Amino acid sequence: MIHETSLMAICIFLFFAATVLGISFYLGRRARSVRGYFAAGGAIPWAVNGIAFAGDYLSAASFLGICGMIAFFGYDGFLYSIGYLAGWIVALFIIAEPIKRLGRYTFADALDNKFNSRGIKLSAAISTLVVSCFYLIPQMVGAGALARPLLGFPHTLGVLVVGCIVTIIVITAGMVSTTWVQFIKGSLLVVLCALLTVLILARGVTTRPTDSTGRPRTLAARNVSLDHLPGTALPEEGPWSGKPYVRVKDANGIVTIWRKDADGTFSETQAVAVRPDGRKFVNGLPHGRKPGEADLHPVGYVSKLPGGVEKTGALGPFAFLRTMQESEVILWRSDKITEADGSTTTVYYQNPTPGKDFMAPGSSPTFHKVRGTTFFDKLDFLSLMLALFCGTASLPHILIRYYTIKDQLSARRSTVVGIAAIGFFYVLTLFLGLGAMTSGSLDVTDSNMSAPLLARSINEFMFAVLSAVAFTTILGTVSGLIMAASGAVAHDLMTNLLEMKMDESRQVRAAKIASLCVGIVAIALGILFARMNVNFLVGWAFNIAASANLPALVMLLFWKRTTKQGITAAIIVGMLASLAWILLSAQAYRDVYDLDPAKAVVPFSQPAIVTVPLGFLVLVAVSLLTQRPQSADH
Repeated sequence: MIHETSLMAICIFLFFAATVLGISFYLGRRARSVRGYFAAGGAIPWAVNGIAFAGDYLSAASFLGICGMIAFFGYDGFLYSIGYLAGWIVALFIIAEPIKRLGRYTFADALDNKFNSRGIKLSAAISTLVVSCFYLIPQMVGAGALARPLLGFPHTLGVLVVGCIVTIIVITAGMVSTTWVQFIKGSLLVVLCALLTVLILARGVTTRPTDSTGRPRTLAARNVSLDHLPGTALPEEGPWSGKPYVRVKDANGIVTIWRKDADGTFSETQAVAVRPDGRKFVNGLPHGRKPGEADLHPVGYVSKLPGGVEKTGALGPFAFLRTMQESEVILWRSDKITEADGSTTTVYYQNPTPGKDFMAPGSSPTFHKVRGTTFFDKLDFLSLMLALFCGTASLPHILIRYYTIKDQLSARRSTVVGIAAIGFFYVLTLFLGLGAMTSGSLDVTDSNMSAPLLARSINEFMFAVLSAVAFTTILGTVSGLIMAASGAVAHDLMTNLLEMKMDESRQVRAAKIASLCVGIVAIALGILFARMNVNFLVGWAFNIAASANLPALVMLLFWKRTTKQGITAAIIVGMLASLAWILLSAQAYRDVYDLDPAKAVVPFSQPAIVTVPLGFLVLVAVSLLTQRPQSADH
């Protein structure tokens, strides 16, 4: 779908970008020492740090990915919200105070506190880089998704703009600017989404969605008999043979595609055809907005409301959820067909879905096996929930935030503030996603744009502000990730592992150069994975973090017989096992390699249920085998 560029959105975004860059330059003088650059001098107030936790954690996946998944599939997207929030229980009760006591600047500092092991330094630094890179991908993909409607930029240019701004933020003032940017964007995001939720509830639900000017939106036809199709049906041949579609040519020679439903009638589809020479056609016409061209129309509306009414009026939160439970909504699914000449046609078809189905787990391709009859069908879902629960307290860019405050009590207090802000936001995501589902404004090709387009269905100002805040969200999260990665390179590898002799100014300079390199990598990854849903990508990062980092961290804190060899082995095995599992999964086959997912090597896509216990077992086994030498050393 072609998005109209908003001048208002551009102005607000430029204002936000200038503000955060101004903050970075202003605070740059406080980042001249190593402690100032990596840990903001330990002088961040605990309340500010708590909101910064929310700003750091509420990433593009939380904002764009979850809302998009709920808008397209229903309750399944909210399961991510539950998993993300539940992970903070581990951070609050297990990690917060010990990590502050053990470390100084990086995750490796905490693990290596009592060992001074080169193996721990190396493995922890590599794990930090791998997790940070995997988490950077969805943030940069989200940046590209927003750049097109907001600035009129193509995906690649949008990723470049965000990558450059974030890299400047980090290079200029390090952790102190990163913290204040995250505080500002965390506050703005929660407040704005709360306001948007109030507007959704005040608008209620209608079966005839309108645009921001009050005009009815285009609705796709349904329940059309074969005799009333707008043209002549073409014969089924080639890849169309056996498919539930009828291609219809009208008097002007334009071919449209209709899908045969279970009751024998036909429903209108939207089709995007890409020829071998790269030309794109929508519903039989060249893609565009000029005369003789066509564009995909927005989708997402309620087909039936309880009681047969057309509009509910304003609703309370529980009444809104109950109404959705008792309604029928037209969701959209897709089917890709490849012709003999290499051209492809993606057919987007209507899928009327009762609320009792999409308001229950298992409606999305990611979680459809939850409704399976065997235990193994449910393993993928259980594994993802385990990764989200265990991954939060294992993310390096979250852990290093504990070093920006003065003591262990502040660590616990800031965690409580962060949980409150994050929990409130995740409750709002359910209303935002369902509001987008019924707004009549969805782009059927891009779930990541659901929340901004929902705001546009209310008015242009809401779209402009929400899109600009979403950009700021990405800036804050990416800056934290780059800080974690640059610390792994400059502090863990160069200073501690390789023992390079550098004074504080040279260490800070090395960290800034590392930040620049990581920023370039982030830009490249954002371009490479442009079409993937950001929420799926974050799930991968959580799997790797939970598998590589959590066993080492927990056992170091609670098992006195843990050895340096056990920690090193657990990190390496957990990281490699989870990474290999992800790359061999059905999801990677489909979304990364464009191969048949049925040929995937591993039985399910989320590895945590296998690789997290594997990390614990490896650590225990290696620690027991190396206990005697370790005791002799100490």
